[in-house]
Amino acid sequence: MSVRRLAKEQPESFAFNKKSEDEIKFWLGKYPEEKKASAVIPMLWIAQKQESWVSEPAIREIASRLDMPYIRVYEVATFYTMFSLAPVGEHLVQ
Repeated sequence: MSVRRLAKEQPESFAFNKKSEDEIKFWLGKYPEEKKASAVIPMLWIAQKQESWVSEPAIREIASRLDMPYIRVYEVATFYTMFSLAPVGEHLVQ
């Protein structure tokens, strides 16, 4: 298995847009407050849908929102190959 790493060049910051905020609200509503970390995969997916990839600032934002250590969100993002850790083109061939 190859090692998955974040792209070397990262954006300065990340913020969810209005549509993404609505989706986040839906997913966070599915879990009790003490289990909100369970929404980590849906939130990574939402970030990827918004930007077409998951950046380091997005991982930090998700960790902050879920009260999780950054490294835990990073581990999830690098484990699952469904998350793109670098910018991708319009068409993705796997």
